[in-house]
Amino acid sequence: MHSRARPYRSVLYIPGSKDRALDKARSLPVDAIIFDLEDAVAADEKDNARGTLAGALAAGGYGGRMKIVRINDLSTPWGRADAEAVRDMAADAVLLPKVGSAADLDALAAITGDMPLWAMMETPRGMLNADQIAGHPMLQGMVMGTNDLAKDLQTRFRPDRLPLMTGLGLCLLAAKAHGRIIVDGVYNAFKDDDGLRGECEQGRDMGFDGKTLIHPAQVDIANVAFAPSEAEIDLARRQIAAFEAAEAAGQGVAVVDGKIVENLHVATARETLAKAEAIAAMATE
Repeated sequence: MHSRARPYRSVLYIPGSKDRALDKARSLPVDAIIFDLEDAVAADEKDNARGTLAGALAAGGYGGRMKIVRINDLSTPWGRADAEAVRDMAADAVLLPKVGSAADLDALAAITGDMPLWAMMETPRGMLNADQIAGHPMLQGMVMGTNDLAKDLQTRFRPDRLPLMTGLGLCLLAAKAHGRIIVDGVYNAFKDDDGLRGECEQGRDMGFDGKTLIHPAQVDIANVAFAPSEAEIDLARRQIAAFEAAEAAGQGVAVVDGKIVENLHVATARETLAKAEAIAAMATE
């Protein structure tokens, strides 16, 4: 499946050390799972977590969900052992925290070989180096770490996320320039459905592929927000039909709902339909 069509609406963090959570994730309607060896695992559990996670992934049962493992930073006592362990796990990609430059990804790739890399974008240095990070040949996706970024920037929380906009925008530009997947940061108030919905809509409007989530209760809202709506699917079909009819009639211009339809609109419409088909295919697994 082409990466632009493959859905990443919901990307759920799961502690790599907890058997029950690892098992429950097999039945959740998420597009991707970040199996976490970093923040979600206490220091005295780090070594055990590798074996627990490796066993769960070997047992399988995760279907078409993208399986990403977040390791500890290579500067920590656990990072290198994590990277060596993930190399042999039945995972799809490895996620490195606090990526500041492409050199950080080089250091990981030297251990993990040809496994696709993902980068946590969560530091001021990472924001300023987003272009070189996104351009790394092994990079597949970027994950916004908005909590860490807010801490480093010493911002105050605002529902509109204005203090984070420069960082979010730089990472989006870099991801789109290099054709990478990019998912938005977490929404901390996991019982606040309206707040989550608003932040998902904002992220979708900006161009994010999906949202990282900290609780299964958040999955349905993200799945709806980042999927093409019925209205968008209908418009896409009508745009394609009108454009093809205009071409067949030798006319250069098609009009739908009083708006001109050009090549670029048709390309977007085809992407919308491809994403809708990919989501439908995952739902029938």
